[in-house]
Amino acid sequence: MEEKRLAVLSVIVRDRTVTERLNACLSEYGEYIVGRMGIPYRGKGVSVLSIVLDAPASALNALTGKIGMLPGVSAKALFSKI
Repeated sequence: MEEKRLAVLSVIVRDRTVTERLNACLSEYGEYIVGRMGIPYRGKGVSVLSIVLDAPASALNALTGKIGMLPGVSAKALFSKI
């Protein structure tokens, strides 16, 4: 069994039309999500999400990749071994 990692996934959404697809990706990995916070930054016309996950590295990488491939979305993950 693959070792789990604690991670924070940071997501910036520039195109709100992909919100439904973004939420579908997050739902697919919902079993690993510890918590999430979304902040609409209206002054810049973007939304910023911070998602805390406890998951195997392969799942974290897959989710980050899927989200990062959405048009108008940037995603980066910070990992920790705990």
